Amino acid sequence: MKKLDNIFFFIGIVAFAIMAMQLDLNEVVEGVKRAGYWFPFVILLWALLYIINMMSWNVIIKAQGGKVGLLWLYKVTIAGFALNYATPGGLMGGEAYRISQLTPKVGVEKASSSVILYVMTHIFSHFWFWLVSAILFIIFYSLNTMIYTLLGVIIVFCLAAIMLFLKGYRNGIVNSLANICAHIPLVKNSASRFIEKHREKLLNIDMQISNLHEKNHKAFCLAVFLEFLCRVLSSFEIMFILLIITPDISFLASMLILAFTSLFANMLFFLPLQLGGREGGFMLSVSGLSISASAGVFVALIVRLRELFWTGFGLLLMRVKS
Repeated sequence: MKKLDNIFFFIGIVAFAIMAMQLDLNEVVEGVKRAGYWFPFVILLWALLYIINMMSWNVIIKAQGGKVGLLWLYKVTIAGFALNYATPGGLMGGEAYRISQLTPKVGVEKASSSVILYVMTHIFSHFWFWLVSAILFIIFYSLNTMIYTLLGVIIVFCLAAIMLFLKGYRNGIVNSLANICAHIPLVKNSASRFIEKHREKLLNIDMQISNLHEKNHKAFCLAVFLEFLCRVLSSFEIMFILLIITPDISFLASMLILAFTSLFANMLFFLPLQLGGREGGFMLSVSGLSISASAGVFVALIVRLRELFWTGFGLLLMRVKS
């Protein structure tokens, strides 16, 4: 376990150093000065949001009969997101780390299923957030034909994804993913051997995934609600930053900027910390709401600094014994 933790920590530190070097020090200093007291507010906001993330994961763990300390779970939650920010592919590093940390407490099957369920719930809430935001955009803003068409495509895409996730919740998803890997040319032989060796464990993990949706529906709905709430509340970050530039920004506009920025950034999930994708998303979303491009650049910079702060803090938490 210690060796695995050291590997995760080393990968995270290297990625963090690379990301930090992409920033212009003068821009960082000027950005923090301009943000003033709003920057600590943004940092503290995410301390709250990570608590909500932790509560959602804890709901899933408890529904599966597990029990862990909340302070320990909060630490692992922050460290897991730090690795997700730092590693290409986003959901690879952090989720493997969470499973490795949770396994000694609840066993490998429950650890795997709870982490997979949490990841599914986290992503599932994003599709709901994008769907609701697209509908609100149509209701409250006058748009041209091209934007209406784009929002229509987003709505259809989100609805299709929600249906796909519900099917995964009902039937489990691990065996389906494993079977897909068994048909990929470069990995099919090793994947087939892995499936044969661990077939019973994979079936048990899928059973635990489907049980949460079918037999503990209240816990499932609560976990989804908490993650959706986290998406909505994170819009305050955008609002806090834009209030530095303009007093006329509304929470709804901040929510829409976040929704379409995150949608754009997640389309480029393979980049560490979505380098470039997030900035491009901010530029597109603020221009669509008649906010200056310079405001989009400033928002992107402050959000990038917040992510670096929590990435660095999360990596340090990996070295804290508990």
